[in-house]
Amino acid sequence: MRKLFRRGAPVAGRPRTALASLSALALSGAVLAACSVSEALRPDVDVGTRTSAVAPARGLQRLIPSNPFLVGFPRSNRPASPFASMPAEEVQCRRDLKRLGVKYRDIAAIRDSASCGIDHPVEVSGFSGSIAMKPAATLNCQMALAFARWAKEELAPAARWRYFSGVRTIHQGSSYSCRKVNGTSKMSEHSRGNALDVMRIELKNGRDIDVRKPGWFSFRQRGLLNSVRSDACDYFTTVLGPGYDRDHADHFHFDIKPRRNGYRACK
Repeated sequence: MRKLFRRGAPVAGRPRTALASLSALALSGAVLAACSVSEALRPDVDVGTRTSAVAPARGLQRLIPSNPFLVGFPRSNRPASPFASMPAEEVQCRRDLKRLGVKYRDIAAIRDSASCGIDHPVEVSGFSGSIAMKPAATLNCQMALAFARWAKEELAPAARWRYFSGVRTIHQGSSYSCRKVNGTSKMSEHSRGNALDVMRIELKNGRDIDVRKPGWFSFRQRGLLNSVRSDACDYFTTVLGPGYDRDHADHFHFDIKPRRNGYRACK
């Protein structure tokens, strides 16, 4: 360590060591005056918890806190590099996404806390058949793949059967989000990029399908939503929607939470 003071002649009548001590005290006081306690103790971390820039809808407002973590882990600054240091299953998953015609891009690893993050996230903006995803969803690759298969094999055919139209846009309300299951201490599947919430489905003929429980005489809409709900259970381990509870009154929640014995929760 460099010395802070040069040696000089001792002051008459006072030892040289005493002079050095007084100088050190004066310098310490100046440093403390220039740096406040808050600046010295405040961590510079990213505590953002929601990827979507749009305000959540009514049911989601209860599920997405504005700031659930006061102190988190900073996100990685590692640049996204496809297939670099990526496990074989992640590489294969991306090949499957491309074969399905999914529009996506690899983004940097996310680590918002010890319980929240995605090692190899993808940002999905569209699916086969020119179906757009708005806003783009941040997911892990396996969830993106499950949703892409469902959209192509179930949602699009159901829309053509019921409305003689293709799907233009899937409007989502929450993808990756660092939060707990409402009213519990368990982390949500959203905190691992394992879940996606669908608010409404826009068709190419201009029809806008709100996923909230339709009226008694909305036969086509009811039929489509019933198909969406029942068929999705073959692709996801959890399907929750309107009628399940008030937190899901205005959206469908899909996730791929692993459970014992292959149990699926479709309600």
